[in-house]
Amino acid sequence: MTKISTQFIEISTQGFTDIIDITPEVQRLVAQSNLREGQVLIFVPGATGGVTTIEYEPGLLKDVPEFLEEILPMRRRYHHDDTWHDGNGYAHLRAALIQPDLMVPFVEGKLTLGTWQQIVFIDFDNRPRQRRLVVQIWGR
Repeated sequence: MTKISTQFIEISTQGFTDIIDITPEVQRLVAQSNLREGQVLIFVPGATGGVTTIEYEPGLLKDVPEFLEEILPMRRRYHHDDTWHDGNGYAHLRAALIQPDLMVPFVEGKLTLGTWQQIVFIDFDNRPRQRRLVVQIWGR
């Protein structure tokens, strides 16, 4: 029989491509679910944040923002900014590129991540934010 558990992770961010390792919190929620195998979905409500996996190390914490700045620079003109005048058009495009969700399988109550792979939330907005991520766990 499949069971579903919906939980939340609350995060304070600095914005501007702030990268936060949420792996320990996701693993804790999976363990608390008492499910042995299944999938966990991490979802960001909102249009200026994303979830992905990286090796959470100092070099990549610099490389990821630098890469995104090269392909979607903050100081470029975006039509979104012409519409809303909020200066975060780049944040919406970065979030669309990275995506708002990630699915990770778990086996024997443990996330099946690689040795150097962590789950990260990235806040692309142009201001600090309080974020509430949805973590939906299902399995048996």
